[in-house]
Amino acid sequence: MNAEQFIAEIDRRGFLEQLNRLTQKFASEPANPISYACEGCSRCAHCMFCRQCEDCYRCTHCTQCRLCNNAVHCISCTSMSNCAYCVQSEGCSNSAYVVLSRNLTECNYCFGCVGLNRKDFHILNQSFSREAYFKLVARLRKELGTEQL
Repeated sequence: MNAEQFIAEIDRRGFLEQLNRLTQKFASEPANPISYACEGCSRCAHCMFCRQCEDCYRCTHCTQCRLCNNAVHCISCTSMSNCAYCVQSEGCSNSAYVVLSRNLTECNYCFGCVGLNRKDFHILNQSFSREAYFKLVARLRKELGTEQL
């Protein structure tokens, strides 16, 4: 069937039924195309050495991440893009060493931050010196039970 025939023959109901079938088929196939040494991952592509990740692309050494792309050494993150060494964070891009943070862009060493852009050494969106940041984060990690992450 060529494209013109397909368009002429498909109606709203047929389209939605076929879309639903494709969606169910995709969700039930946990294949990881062109991935290497991934364990327990589902629907990840071009990933290496990841564990228990879902729907990721070009990630390396990540664990329990979901919907990430180009992430490296991230743990329990969602929707991260071009990030490294992040933990329990979501929606960040081009950032590194962020923990318990959301929607950061081009940030490094942020802990519990939300919505920052191009910031370094912040805790709860407040700036700290490098020395003070690491001292306070060490204490917070102990109190929050995240020192092993």
